[in-house]
Amino acid sequence: MKAIVYERYGPPDVLQMGEVPKPVPKDDEILIRVHAATAAAGDWRLRKADPFLARLFNGLWRPRRVNILGFELAGVVEAIGSGVTRFKPGDAVYAACGNGFGAYAEYKAMPENGAVALMPANMTFEEAAAVPVGGYTALQFLRKGKIRPGSRVLVYGASGSVGTYAVQLARHFGAEVTGVCSTANVDLVRSLGADQVIDYTKESFAEDGPAFDIIFDTVGKSPFTACIRRLTPNGFYLRAVHVSPLALLRGLWINLTSGIRVIGETMKESAEDLAYLKDLIEGGKLRSVIDRRYPLEQAAEAHRYVEQGHKKGNVVLTVRREPTCPA
Repeated sequence: MKAIVYERYGPPDVLQMGEVPKPVPKDDEILIRVHAATAAAGDWRLRKADPFLARLFNGLWRPRRVNILGFELAGVVEAIGSGVTRFKPGDAVYAACGNGFGAYAEYKAMPENGAVALMPANMTFEEAAAVPVGGYTALQFLRKGKIRPGSRVLVYGASGSVGTYAVQLARHFGAEVTGVCSTANVDLVRSLGADQVIDYTKESFAEDGPAFDIIFDTVGKSPFTACIRRLTPNGFYLRAVHVSPLALLRGLWINLTSGIRVIGETMKESAEDLAYLKDLIEGGKLRSVIDRRYPLEQAAEAHRYVEQGHKKGNVVLTVRREPTCPA
């Protein structure tokens, strides 16, 4: 089968189309014919080995554990193992691949009990592929922040993959939502349900104002001290990206010396959360935001664009060009 592979760390051009063996599903696995995947921050960081700790996971000098990227996908079940009961051939599914990655290929084998669910019936494959990681990350962090009706929530990086879902989900849970983004994305964030939008190029949320119950940094660029100052005494500072050791220590100190909770754990792939998101999507409560689409063979160009850090929502790689899921 065709797949985008990389044999060394480096710039986007290390991604090359190649031929690799087609997976054979084990007894507890399903084989997915991939229709769409995404180019996400986790993909380019592993490709580039940034941060350096990525090399401890994937090989010090060259990629050894993962050489096909792609953290999320949507497609159709082509075959199932002898012990599979949740899915059948022909099912349209969406999935998060976890640390195995592998979505930049024509086929992907996944455990039946992995983060796989029937995809929303009202989405195309491209729209569905953009949901899993950003969607369940936003959902799980907001739950850790004990979101409830009336919560005052600030989403920093509200126009990104996690941020666009965080704004919509916070609104769904009955919160009062403030989004932080650049001028070009103000209208988008407002259209997703934000009550107020702060254009960080023109004003700073660090200035005095009402306290927030939750500040959710989806991009790792929020000012730590200002965020702590703008939280309620028992508020939550949620950070969805890996931070420096110093930032970890500062968060631990706040947790030990105040009622504020600084939370930055890695989220877990969850089939149950994907099913929950599916219901919200089919109910018209949630949508994916797609900035650009690239064919799979242009994965390097997609990575080059995403690495600039200015995408709106998600960037999708189209593996097969069918526009809708099967009936």
